Amino acid sequence: TAKAEWSLMDPKWSDDLPIYRQLRDRVVTMLLEGVLADGDALPSERSVAAEYRLNTLTVLKGYQELVDEELVEKKRGRGMFVLPGARERLMSEEKHRFLEKQWPDIAATIQRLHIDPEQLLASLKDTE
Repeated sequence: TAKAEWSLMDPKWSDDLPIYRQLRDRVVTMLLEGVLADGDALPSERSVAAEYRLNTLTVLKGYQELVDEELVEKKRGRGMFVLPGARERLMSEEKHRFLEKQWPDIAATIQRLHIDPEQLLASLKDTE
């Protein structure tokens, strides 16, 4: 279940981004990887705050970003739940972002280094 998997989340926080944003990003990663699915409950703000030694308001702010992005919904008295279609929407957005922002630089590097497409595909298979 998602709650069991949640405890596997990396407890380390980086100084690069605000913690609430890192928490949001971790939930997004869990959605993209299928750890969290449509209808799954997120742990309560208090339990996440206690487990990761965070201020409850920090967790609430991270969760609120997910609500604002329409990935989760708050059900009064029951908690936060993943909305239907959240993973598909995220996957579509991430693919678009990759193709628009990252792929042009990657493709330019491939061309600059004269990397053969077959070599590239072979190296991809080696990482699986």
